[in-house]
Amino acid sequence: MDWLVDTLSAEFGHMPGPGTLVVILRIAGAAFLCGIIGLEREITDHSAGLRTNMLVGIASATFAVIAMGLIAEVHGDEVRIDPLRLIEAVTSGVAFLAAGLIVLARGQVRGLTTGASVWLSAAVGLAVGVGQWILALLAAAAGVLVLSAVAKFECRLGLAKKSHDNKGDA
Repeated sequence: MDWLVDTLSAEFGHMPGPGTLVVILRIAGAAFLCGIIGLEREITDHSAGLRTNMLVGIASATFAVIAMGLIAEVHGDEVRIDPLRLIEAVTSGVAFLAAGLIVLARGQVRGLTTGASVWLSAAVGLAVGVGQWILALLAAAAGVLVLSAVAKFECRLGLAKKSHDNKGDA
């Protein structure tokens, strides 16, 4: 019976990289920050709202933590590390998701801002996943500011093609 406990402990109790508490904080932090971005989309009744942005942020943070864990497990010259590959992989994956949100309807492009918000959530999730909390906080705050305050400013100046009232993706 001890061999079973030892085996299960080795399999499920091992957290390479930053450690279990840090991983929990990073995943929760990504969910929270990206949830704020998604909340604006949800409040203004756009697609890809709260849950979508949270899931994109969680996934991006998870990929970052996985990469950091793999790097921590490999010692010496056994692996060449290129952090840009992580960024490229997440960006490519999210690009497909964001592209699916962008549609051409009645001669107008719709969903572009929502697609961009999902892309931003991926970047915020990556930043949190690698422990760049200040960058993640600044990016999330800037994103929410652009999505809410700049959109209102555009409407006041008459620059927005569609107002939030008729559900355009301004």
